[in-house]
Amino acid sequence: MVVLRLGSRRARAAAMYSLIVTAKMNDVDPQAWLADVLARIADHPATRLEELLPWKWKSYNNEAPAVASRICCR
Repeated sequence: MVVLRLGSRRARAAAMYSLIVTAKMNDVDPQAWLADVLARIADHPATRLEELLPWKWKSYNNEAPAVASRICCR
């Protein structure tokens, strides 16, 4: 049995992999989604965090890929 310590490299890698695969499973570009979410999360209302989940992100952000590409490709 493998136990991952919080903060270990394996735990961080597993968390990132989980985010990327979840986005891909929902037909969302992981780089665009993560760039947009990281840029917006500090100012986003806590009561509406579900809008940032990959399966809801596309419907709330029709222009998000264009915004994210400007953020991540500077």
